[in-house]
Amino acid sequence: MAGYLIANLEVTDSKGFDEYRQKVSPLIAQFGGRYLVRGGEVRTLEGNLPVRRLVVLEFPSVEAAQSFYDSPEYAPLLKIRLASTKSDLLLAAGYSG
Repeated sequence: MAGYLIANLEVTDSKGFDEYRQKVSPLIAQFGGRYLVRGGEVRTLEGNLPVRRLVVLEFPSVEAAQSFYDSPEYAPLLKIRLASTKSDLLLAAGYSG
């Protein structure tokens, strides 16, 4: 079952975030992940959730997504992201119906 990393980001340092974006994409692919949503327009249809920059990543499994997040390769990039954004990050299991 697929695993999804869902991020709601507010970029506070565009230079730092640009560095993060350039370096993280190959690592996501290395762990079998792919972008489903990467920024772009978000329309709030109901509720008051303050969505800024939405990113949705799909991985082959929840375990693969967690491995990506916990990996020593991601650790320095995580520091860059945390220093250049205010962020909320969720890990969700897909539905196999």
